[in-house]
Amino acid sequence: MDETAERILRDFTTIAVVGLSRDPAKAAHSVPAAMQSAGFRVIPVNPTADELLGERVYRSLADIPDSVEVVNVFRPSPEAAGVAREAVRIGAKALWLQQDIVSAEARAIAEEAGLLYVEDRCMAVVRAITAIRKN
Repeated sequence: MDETAERILRDFTTIAVVGLSRDPAKAAHSVPAAMQSAGFRVIPVNPTADELLGERVYRSLADIPDSVEVVNVFRPSPEAAGVAREAVRIGAKALWLQQDIVSAEARAIAEEAGLLYVEDRCMAVVRAITAIRKN
């Protein structure tokens, strides 16, 4: 098990999900829903929705008025570096790229700014394996 991934889930509760989908059949919807069910606070970031998972949706990370601990990314790998820059700007503590999303540039940006970093891992799978819950 990845120690960094486990540490992120153990130490943090608030997760902004960039690319949270409206489609319940997609991982970009079911994974955040599973995290929410396990007691994590999920803040959706999606430019085309107003409410997802019963939460207000924000257009960008910069629009979120609350403190964000973890930024979880469900966007294509080429977009990850831009999300990493936004995560640094808002003072996030960790950046997590979902399964099949990999970016050397995002890793460099996050690590240079002192963020914990995980890529190419499913947050819900790691949470299930570690049995970490917030409720």
